[in-house]
Amino acid sequence: MTFDNNANRIRKRLLIETAKLAMEDRLVKDIDQLPLDMFPRRGPSVRCCVHKDRAVTKYRLQAILGHRIEEETDELKPLSDYAREAVERDTVSGPILTVIDDACSSCLKGRHFVTNVCKGCVARPCMVNCPKDAIQIIDGQAKIDEEKCVDCGLCLKVCPYHAIVYIPVPCEDACPTNAISKDEIGREEIDYSKCIFCGKCMSACPFGAIMERSQIIDIIGRLNKKDTKVAALFAPAIAGQFPSEFGKVAAATKALGFDMVVEVAAGAEITAEKEAKEFAERMEAGESFMTTSCCPAYTETVKKHVPELASYVSDTRSPMYYTGQLVKDKDPDMITVFIGPCVAKRNEALSDGMIDYVMTVEELGAMFVAASIEVEEHEAIEFDMRGEKEGRGFPMTNGVADAVKAYLGDDIELKPSLIDGLEKKTIKQLAAYAKGKCPGNLVEVMSCEGGCVAGPCVIGKAAASARRVKAFIDNEESKSKEKAAT
Repeated sequence: MTFDNNANRIRKRLLIETAKLAMEDRLVKDIDQLPLDMFPRRGPSVRCCVHKDRAVTKYRLQAILGHRIEEETDELKPLSDYAREAVERDTVSGPILTVIDDACSSCLKGRHFVTNVCKGCVARPCMVNCPKDAIQIIDGQAKIDEEKCVDCGLCLKVCPYHAIVYIPVPCEDACPTNAISKDEIGREEIDYSKCIFCGKCMSACPFGAIMERSQIIDIIGRLNKKDTKVAALFAPAIAGQFPSEFGKVAAATKALGFDMVVEVAAGAEITAEKEAKEFAERMEAGESFMTTSCCPAYTETVKKHVPELASYVSDTRSPMYYTGQLVKDKDPDMITVFIGPCVAKRNEALSDGMIDYVMTVEELGAMFVAASIEVEEHEAIEFDMRGEKEGRGFPMTNGVADAVKAYLGDDIELKPSLIDGLEKKTIKQLAAYAKGKCPGNLVEVMSCEGGCVAGPCVIGKAAASARRVKAFIDNEESKSKEKAAT
């Protein structure tokens, strides 16, 4: 779950200021001043001093400009040069995440720690049960010898006072695939042979040291070109991200310069219909189960960590792909921009010929603020391509399974099984499914607990967002019934 915090607020402010500079054609000219404006010489600092804050801010801005921090070769290269390169490029590349090593410096190696709650009791179960003799009672309290400790956790389990705690490295603890770890000097590195691009490390890092390589400058550049048409493809989860009507969000997005606004729920309908047909064919052929395929973090998980499950994954493409295809079929020259709450969609789009760019809902919100656009002040409009009830329910737990069921005939029984969030435990569960231990015949897998409405780049709380999505679905269904009646 994503919580509001100061690191997020700093990132949002930088997104807004960068978008504003790009919209006003001042990016190259004025971006070098931005770290100084954020942290003035005699102003308060977040880290040891404003100079460190400015240095880290520069790296944050490099990521927002779409660059990879690990590829820096000249520390004296100004932001204006990075901005110029961002404005001039015509393609985007991976990997989609980058680590700001200067910001990643304060987390200690994960370890067990004895707090001052310890009473130095007579029972001393921590010391008695430690398999490495790493605990001694010194000055009336237990002490852990870090050189002997293997972090087995027995001391934590047996302490009657709960005086022993485990202090994890947040990003490592959040990663479901052990894809991030400290290097020899204590800074985190991402192993992309293991990374599934779920974004959990990014959300967990309390220093904002892990960032996406944004495509916001590329998108604004396309919008600024008068001879280019750009379509905004809204993931169904976006219906729950703003307190305003979805139609007003669509109108505000057109005010930014987008030529089309499209519900990805339209592509989700295609996904659901195709998956229902595929499911029926697989069941008739005697297969024991099939899993959904619309979550790119899940498909990466299968590819890199549970390859034995690959034959059970649906061959159907994601709603993003089919929606992009619908738009490109209508106008092959249209630039397609997927907008959603997901990090992994950026990675999926790199190999998806139907999607040109991916923008998060957080970045869309930053663009609204940068352009002084108040969503609520706009008159609601109809989407240029609309979805239906089943496709609109995709971003919530059980939504995909419900959509497949709606397209499935009565002859085949659907027994859904849900994996609501990818973590170490559920990945082991998926591996067990491949060995014949699956409790159902259709497995819906979502990387984020609660579905896409709880993605790493949301701007609203998951529960409230889910309620707004349901309200939007119910409202649109009522409108459809009223039209049919007249």
